[in-house]
Amino acid sequence: MSAWNRIFWGAAAAAVLLPASLIHAALPTQSDIPDTTLWLTGKLLIASPQMRDAPFDHAVIVMAQHNRGGALGLVINRPLDQRPRPVAGLLAAFGADASGVTESVRVFIGGPVSPDAGFVLHSAEYHLADTLDIDGRVALTAAVDILRDIGLGKGPSKSLLAFGYAGWAPAQLESEMAHGVWMTVPEDPALVFDDDRANVWADALARYKPRR
Repeated sequence: MSAWNRIFWGAAAAAVLLPASLIHAALPTQSDIPDTTLWLTGKLLIASPQMRDAPFDHAVIVMAQHNRGGALGLVINRPLDQRPRPVAGLLAAFGADASGVTESVRVFIGGPVSPDAGFVLHSAEYHLADTLDIDGRVALTAAVDILRDIGLGKGPSKSLLAFGYAGWAPAQLESEMAHGVWMTVPEDPALVFDDDRANVWADALARYKPRR
């Protein structure tokens, strides 16, 4: 069993999907500078071909928030494995009601920070009280309720369950961008949810147009 499988199944019983209030605690805090929302929120962050760090080699990341307090995003092309996981099993591991749940979902490694924290990246037509709307097309929710709705076939039309996230301290991502570590393209739900996961990085990179 891989390390991530051990984290997933071994720690799942002791972990819970990150409480909704903690999504906002994980998000970067704004500074006193008025212009805090920067241009990477809602973008796809693409690891450069030179990136070889294990968590981010060929990674594509949906940027949930980027401001002067830092940045947070989810890697969307790191499946935990190739087999869908029964939602009922996930809910049972979290001590939640799994009655009537029949659907399965693939699980992804969202990043190296807090690998026992669960997030659902999803299409924005689905909304709970603490859902973070990223760009009007993609949103982020961390609550057992959305997973149960997905299992009952009542959830968002598109979704991706990930454990862990990618986070940057203030000015860290800007520095990495300046050194050519990352490239960006506009977020596209087709890449986020529908594309073959093995091709997401290449397909995203093909959309990249260097600034002149």
